[in-house]
Amino acid sequence: MSFRQACMLAALLILPACSDEQEQPEDRAVTVVADNPVMLAEQLQVEAVGSARAATSADLYPETAGRVVSVRFSAGDFVRQGQPLVVLDSRQQQLAVELAQVQVQEASQLLGRYRRIEDTGAISDSQIEAGETALASARVELEQAREALADRTVRAPFSGHIGLTQIDTGDRVGTDTLIAQIDQRSTLYVDFPAPEAAFSRLTAGTAVEVSPFSEPDRTVQARILTVDSSIAPDQRTFTVRIAIDNSDDRLRPGMSFRVRFDGAGVVRPAVPEQAIVWGGEGSYLWQVVDREARRVPLTIASRREGMVLVDAPIGESDLVIVEGVQKVREGQAVNLVQPLDLNAQSVEMRGDAEAGATESDGE
Repeated sequence: MSFRQACMLAALLILPACSDEQEQPEDRAVTVVADNPVMLAEQLQVEAVGSARAATSADLYPETAGRVVSVRFSAGDFVRQGQPLVVLDSRQQQLAVELAQVQVQEASQLLGRYRRIEDTGAISDSQIEAGETALASARVELEQAREALADRTVRAPFSGHIGLTQIDTGDRVGTDTLIAQIDQRSTLYVDFPAPEAAFSRLTAGTAVEVSPFSEPDRTVQARILTVDSSIAPDQRTFTVRIAIDNSDDRLRPGMSFRVRFDGAGVVRPAVPEQAIVWGGEGSYLWQVVDREARRVPLTIASRREGMVLVDAPIGESDLVIVEGVQKVREGQAVNLVQPLDLNAQSVEMRGDAEAGATESDGE
């Protein structure tokens, strides 16, 4: 064989190998497992700490200055609306009332005499009008004296429990002296901060779970009474107020409470965790379109029991590659295997194995 013939034979042997190498792997379809996304609602969970206050609460101050002659309550007492709590020295005010009563009586008697002789012409109309004015003025002065006398007694503005006091009989008090605090605590209000994302879910009437820090094993069911009308720009939170029934009087204003709310959030497509691929430009998944793989960028919203809720332009009727994601490229042709088919094949194979074992036992 000549040298030229040997070269031609070598070329013929190389050509088939080159043809095999030129076949691109992207042109060959790969087998993958694909499934439809599941539409799930995000789990919205809010946990916060709030402080309680009485449904109605007031700090009691005297209307006027004076010396205390009587303290008629003890800390923790339940007092009724209008009940006297502290009495100040009122001798001067009592005398002012008596004097005003005398002036009213005198003005009334004078006006009566004027009216009896009115028809005789012995008195003018202006004198009668002056008598009427004097009587009206005396009555006003009497009411003022009675009000000043009433201000010498501090009374309960509503029914409730009264707290500690630093006031004793004989003390001199002024209008800025705190007598005590009174609370109507059969219902407690608890205010707590909630994140802006929960604004549309935490509305009046929504049920939440509340646990007092003093009794961590106790859970109280409460409902939202109202929410604040604005979002705090610095914290991106808003204030929620709930009402707690405290008819058993086990709780107190000022206590701290742990508040918990669990609810459904935005509905999003969910895929198995293994369907998510991470690349240099972020996370994505492979969607099957016309038997070809298409890259779909996504943002992970949350995770739940092996599933990932994503923000991506896919729906429950789309096919997403859940196994074999590392074998595909953009535009790659794929052979689809549904997860259900795999399960059926597994059952079939297990059935065949059991049948074979039975035949062996029979032999």
